[in-house]
Amino acid sequence: MNKTTLEKLHYYELKEIVKLYCVSGLGKRLIDKLEPSSNIRVVNKRLDETSEARKLLDASYVIPLEGIFNVNPLIEKIEKGASLEPADLTMMSNFLRGCRKVKGFMKDKEYYAPNLNIYSENISDLSYIEEEINLSIRGSIVDSNASKELKKIRRHIDICEDKIKEKLDKFLKSAGNKEYIQEFFISKRNEKYTIPIKSEYKNKVQGSIIETSSKGTTVFMEPSVISRYTTELSILKAEESVEEYRILAVLTEMLFEKIRELKMNIEVISEYDMICAKAKYSKEVQGIKPKLNERGYIKINKGKYPLIENSVPLDFEIGEDYRSLIITGPNAGGKTIVLKTLGLLTLAVQSGFHICAKEGTEIAVFNKVFVDIGDNQSITNALSTFSSHVKNLAEIIKESSKSTLLLFDEIGSGTEPNEGSALAIAILEELYHKGCITIATTHYGEIKNFSEQHPDFENAAMEFEKESLEPLYKLSIGKVGNSNALYISKKMGIYDSILKRAKDYMDSKSYNYDLVSNSKVIKDKVESKIDDIYKYSIGDKVILLDNNESAIVYKEMDKLNNVTVLYKNQFIEVNYKRMKLEIKASELYPEDYDLNQLFVSYKERKLERDIERGSKKALKKIRKESM
Repeated sequence: MNKTTLEKLHYYELKEIVKLYCVSGLGKRLIDKLEPSSNIRVVNKRLDETSEARKLLDASYVIPLEGIFNVNPLIEKIEKGASLEPADLTMMSNFLRGCRKVKGFMKDKEYYAPNLNIYSENISDLSYIEEEINLSIRGSIVDSNASKELKKIRRHIDICEDKIKEKLDKFLKSAGNKEYIQEFFISKRNEKYTIPIKSEYKNKVQGSIIETSSKGTTVFMEPSVISRYTTELSILKAEESVEEYRILAVLTEMLFEKIRELKMNIEVISEYDMICAKAKYSKEVQGIKPKLNERGYIKINKGKYPLIENSVPLDFEIGEDYRSLIITGPNAGGKTIVLKTLGLLTLAVQSGFHICAKEGTEIAVFNKVFVDIGDNQSITNALSTFSSHVKNLAEIIKESSKSTLLLFDEIGSGTEPNEGSALAIAILEELYHKGCITIATTHYGEIKNFSEQHPDFENAAMEFEKESLEPLYKLSIGKVGNSNALYISKKMGIYDSILKRAKDYMDSKSYNYDLVSNSKVIKDKVESKIDDIYKYSIGDKVILLDNNESAIVYKEMDKLNNVTVLYKNQFIEVNYKRMKLEIKASELYPEDYDLNQLFVSYKERKLERDIERGSKKALKKIRKESM
């Protein structure tokens, strides 16, 4: 299956979710390697296995996989001729016990899971190796009972160590050694039995210095009185190591002789872990096994996109009365999610995953699935978004055949609309002749019209709530959708006059070229129009059209046709088109009225009058404010 398709449809993210239900690394490893199969028999077998494991779960049966680990690294170690360490052998024993438990569990589950029951017949019962390991190994050490020789050697080691401790105890209790000893205890350093001796007396004590303290005040010495026994102990320890190695080698050899059976056990347990993970995922999402076919027919009944919680269920059908579907509707309306839902559910089924849908759902098994979704702009190859899309489409056309599912998002977009839609129609027609199942989204009216007229094409639309501008994420097959661009523009504040012109242009294609014919003509017309408009004067009372409230003209119109007005004690600039005259200043005030008083507050006017009449209080206030 095409890697780009798997990435674009988020197939790997779905596998990561299913991997969370695995008990061991064995199942996770298999899921990592898993890819959709194009063989309907393989797909059917995979789904049946998932269904059987789900049936066991629903009946409260759990295949006992706990405690099983990935032992493949240990198998590789054995094959390279190395002996396993005690901890490795303990892990192998746990694995063999797990295999034995799974085999026993599946023995009487033929009614619930006939296919899974057959797998258990391939598990080899190697309990005799398991028992031998358990007798010889305790945790991370070789047990003394692993052989008579090892038991004998360790008994001699214990005797020798007891003699050493006895000699050292006498050394500590000797009055002649009392002043030399730093601390009265036996310390084991570097596998040697030592006594802490004061540094200044190290030459007074016969023996070997094994270690010195960090401050240098103490030396840890092995007294010569135990040298005979330490030599004997070293020989016994060497004999112990040789015997331990021999035991580990024998156990490893037992495993090597059954390496083929061990590998088969690993494969079967890996399959069980992966299948159980699929079943747990199925139970979590309330998944079903859909009906399968190879004729390209898809019918989804309330199917949900696996990667979105609480996603809107999708009802969808293609491949019976029509083999190509054109989906239209507004941006962010869910068109792309429809494509991804179809693609990911198809890939999931072909991988043996149950899907979240209702009974009656039927999925086609395809040899190939191709997508063209998202921005494929390539900086490294200097390709634009459109060029990248076309390059991708060219490769898809070459590879497509009758058993191919194609998912195109905004086909033909990214270039001049007439050329883009014509190219898209030609591509769709070519793929139709190849027998592909094609679902494409578009905004182009020409593609919608082509689909409406073609006997093997069908239109579909994403539903949209006009009042709230909210997408409903529901697909209506047989319906042509609109982009709702004009409606959305109106809700966002575009003037009605602009929207009316846009509607006229859509219907008639008759554009008003007079507005753009000549810059000089435009300038003359604008200046002529401005000459005809009312020149607002200072003091005029006006109505602001944006909020239908009153203001007073403070400054007359500037070069940009803006008028400064006093509105709620603030001076603001308003374009002359956004206001209308309420009462002229000449009608409001006497001929000799000082209009500046309109823009000065009562306190400021009172202060000016007080200054004019020589008020000491006013003059004192001014001096105080200026300090």
